Amino acid sequence: MPDLGTYAVEVLASYAVTLALLGGLAGLSWRRWRRLRAEMERVERGRDG
Repeated sequence: MPDLGTYAVEVLASYAVTLALLGGLAGLSWRRWRRLRAEMERVERGRDG
């Protein structure tokens, strides 16, 4: 690990916040994708029937 000097806590905290935000965005996107996919499948089944 590189020497971060006196700002190590701030740098590591900013990395942690960034990773948390990216993970949250990925999770929200995945959840929305699942919901939209289910809705599209429901619409397609209605068309066939």
